[in-house]
Amino acid sequence: MPRTSLTLPHFLLALAVVTVWGTNFVVIRLGLNHLPPLIFATLRFTFALLPAIFFIKRPAVPWWNMAAYGVLIGLGQFGVLYIAMSGFISPGLASLVVQTQVFFTIGLAMWLSREKIRAFQGVALGLGAIGLVVIMVHTNAEVTALGLALVLVAAASWAGGNTFSRAAGQVNMLAYVIWSSLFSVPPLLILALVVEGPSAMAQGLVNADLGTWATVLWQSVGNTLFGYAAWGYLLSRYPAATVAPMSMLVPIFGMGASAIFLGEALPDWKLEAALLVMSGLALNMFWPRIQARLARS
Repeated sequence: MPRTSLTLPHFLLALAVVTVWGTNFVVIRLGLNHLPPLIFATLRFTFALLPAIFFIKRPAVPWWNMAAYGVLIGLGQFGVLYIAMSGFISPGLASLVVQTQVFFTIGLAMWLSREKIRAFQGVALGLGAIGLVVIMVHTNAEVTALGLALVLVAAASWAGGNTFSRAAGQVNMLAYVIWSSLFSVPPLLILALVVEGPSAMAQGLVNADLGTWATVLWQSVGNTLFGYAAWGYLLSRYPAATVAPMSMLVPIFGMGASAIFLGEALPDWKLEAALLVMSGLALNMFWPRIQARLARS
């Protein structure tokens, strides 16, 4: 019988993961000071792939599944997210908007299974949509319409990747991420060469200092390998409903770190948008559990 509450060590491990994932948006912004976005994303997945692929056994998952996941997460999520964060949206807002992947995941699941939307899910989606409208109304130097659209594309790609990772079944998530990166690197590299060009790639590598390489390694080792391995470890020992709510802290760490380290302002409208989006996420996550408890009482 799986535990229904995290032990203190496992709570601290989950907290470490969401701290890494939340503050990672500041790290991305710092890396983009020297590296063009697509080249940065290429390096991230290259170091997630190498040398780990030579030591980690390939999971028993069809190649097409890993290819779809690799392209969606590598190019669709992070490639597009890096472009958005290269001057079109602030790190704090990006950390918030990308959490709409939950709503895209719901939509994909309903489309694939032909299920109808439930009342609480409709309310949750409505709250999230209102939060996005608040952000759209306040487009400025911190968030442009293009930046918001790009992050929504990244969120939708993340949701698509979730669909394929679920279809993979119970596998070693660390191995799955490493081997899927084999399919993330080529499209990112090709697009970087076409869009940004070899000269931009060379210039970015020349300009990269120790701090820049530290952001690349943080993306690869800290965010990707540690984050996914630790999260997968927790999900293998606890019900998803016990672990998943911790991800609600990601935008809090993202917006907080951006305010502290980058001086990103937190005006009332931004806090209102965060409250609306996160209220929608919380309703979607917790309402079924509340209903179940009420039914047992």
